[in-house]
Amino acid sequence: MKKRNPWSWVPTLYFAEGLPYVAVTAISLILYKQLGLHNAEITFYLSWLLLPWVIKPLWCPFINLLQTKRWWVVAMELLIGAAFGGVAFTIPTSLWLQGTLFFFWVMAFASITHDYAAGCYYMVEMEETSHHWLVRIRSAFFCLATIFGQGILVMVAGNLQVIYRNSISYSWSLMFYGTCGLLIALWLWHTYILPFSREDRGGDVSSPAQVWEGICHSFQSFFHKPHLVTSLCFILFFILPEGLLSKVSALFLIDAIHNGGLGLSPQEFGLVQGTVGVIGLSFGGLIGSIVVKKEGIGKWIWLMACAVTVPDLFYVYLSSELPRSLAVISASVFLQHFCYGFGYTAYALFLISFSRGEDSNRHYAICAGLMSLSWMLSGMFSGALQEAVGYRRFFLIVMACGIATLIVTLFVNIRPTFGRKVPDDEDVEE
Repeated sequence: MKKRNPWSWVPTLYFAEGLPYVAVTAISLILYKQLGLHNAEITFYLSWLLLPWVIKPLWCPFINLLQTKRWWVVAMELLIGAAFGGVAFTIPTSLWLQGTLFFFWVMAFASITHDYAAGCYYMVEMEETSHHWLVRIRSAFFCLATIFGQGILVMVAGNLQVIYRNSISYSWSLMFYGTCGLLIALWLWHTYILPFSREDRGGDVSSPAQVWEGICHSFQSFFHKPHLVTSLCFILFFILPEGLLSKVSALFLIDAIHNGGLGLSPQEFGLVQGTVGVIGLSFGGLIGSIVVKKEGIGKWIWLMACAVTVPDLFYVYLSSELPRSLAVISASVFLQHFCYGFGYTAYALFLISFSRGEDSNRHYAICAGLMSLSWMLSGMFSGALQEAVGYRRFFLIVMACGIATLIVTLFVNIRPTFGRKVPDDEDVEE
């Protein structure tokens, strides 16, 4: 069977994987803010959209019952495209809130299914080939999808509002219709270009009972791991400040000045948060991975814990001074995102470390689900808290919650040399 060049499908596959994620978690924030929802409503509704990522380890194993991973990839891309179209169609209607939330839910479930199927399909296709560089390509195009979604698409929506004289609903509807067309184009491309593999077979398991038995076994072995309590506390509380901050900080950037926000336009938001911020996050993660590969996590874990918490002071400054300079705002957002990306390296490495051993893939999926649960619960009431105390006091509370990050770091158990690249191997140290 003819092998296709991975360059023809790997970049577009992971670009398609990133678009629905950024739409559900980031673009929706700006959409609902511009459509007039309060911060408490926005953070509550959109935190519930993280539920599919929480239950991902329970749902995704069942797709092994039917069809091939390739089939699931292309089918979910078609469904995601339809969900984008559904959001676009319902925005100008009287049931815009119920309709858009429903289609964002569809998009979220399709996204986690696509994520799982794409990962399995990639592993099958690359099993006989050593393409270490493709790992970086995957990450790069997922990041590019984030910039495209949170940056360019938000800017497009803002420019359409100028063209159509501030018709917010119509402008957002057009933007989502355009994204729907892009997903359909990616679906058509992948339907044609994704290789068929003899190893990619459907029906890997015989019955739902067998799948459920495997899931139960994974959870049972997961909850018998050593240092379980301190590890669970680390997973749930290390990113608590960022879970509180992430949604409210975006709303703060675009909220009106008389509400205590910075009053950025969608175009300015797309530049500051969606482009400068994402680039800072990516560079921070890159620097974090480089230093850990040289010396292991032990030397850097405390600096990384501080990097997750202390730079939130930038938002305290922004909410106190309300600067009008876009350069000052962009620099503050870049530095905060850079530091968080650097600090998140410790968290990501801990998830890998704690998942190692028997059934490591499923244990990592459980860890990722718990991480999403932390984001979901902390973000759910962040908007209500902000409305109760104001932006400045809210950011001070976020700073105070950084104490939880430092406490769980004090008690976490991780080998100091973990993550260091050994001379004779390209992987992390055993």
